[in-house]
Amino acid sequence: MTTTTTTGADGFVDTLRAHSRRYHDQHPFHVRMNAGRLSRRQIQGWVANRFYYQESIPRKDAAILSNCPDLEVRRRWIRRIVDHDGTAAGEGGIEAWLRLAEATGLTRDEVQDHRHLVPGARFAVDAYVNFARTGPWVEAVATSLTELFAPDLMAARLAAFERWYPWIAPEGLAYFRARLEQAPRDCAHALEVVTAHCLSAESQARAVDALSFKCDVLWSLMDAIDQAYLE
Repeated sequence: MTTTTTTGADGFVDTLRAHSRRYHDQHPFHVRMNAGRLSRRQIQGWVANRFYYQESIPRKDAAILSNCPDLEVRRRWIRRIVDHDGTAAGEGGIEAWLRLAEATGLTRDEVQDHRHLVPGARFAVDAYVNFARTGPWVEAVATSLTELFAPDLMAARLAAFERWYPWIAPEGLAYFRARLEQAPRDCAHALEVVTAHCLSAESQARAVDALSFKCDVLWSLMDAIDQAYLE
């Protein structure tokens, strides 16, 4: 029998927000990044491997759209795909990440052909896309609530790159600047969807588990990069 006992909305949101303690900004690799302790090779390795995550985000969001029966949610959610893919050549978050790669000294070809992609990073990202394809759509939406913590991470990362890695051209940091505005907007919508649909204790627990899974994905991605680029 499905429980109908509800957790207060504020308590539910507080539980979701508490996952900030498990967010990947706490990963040792990120801590070293923000402290200016990474080499050029390590920064390049992170950028090249993270690209696989960046280019997979639209496929993840398309999977959510394909499973979502709610027209209003789809109308708003599709903006995420446009943000990453753009509407023409030279636009969007994926393009901005490629420009970041070029600013670190990588070529587009070597990033797009995945020659630097390590198996653990591929596995983590593929698991995330597969979750969105095969899981309940509301739980897939809940995975995106890591965006609750993203603006702080982006602000700290932008400041760290400007301070510690001046060899990266400023125009290469455009992706981070864009996410300072996009992440809060996207997060507000995702939180609205999750709180509207997760009204029972059981559904709220599944949403929390989905967010935990996403935190594990991001942490595993960082573990794979960290191990591959130890110095």
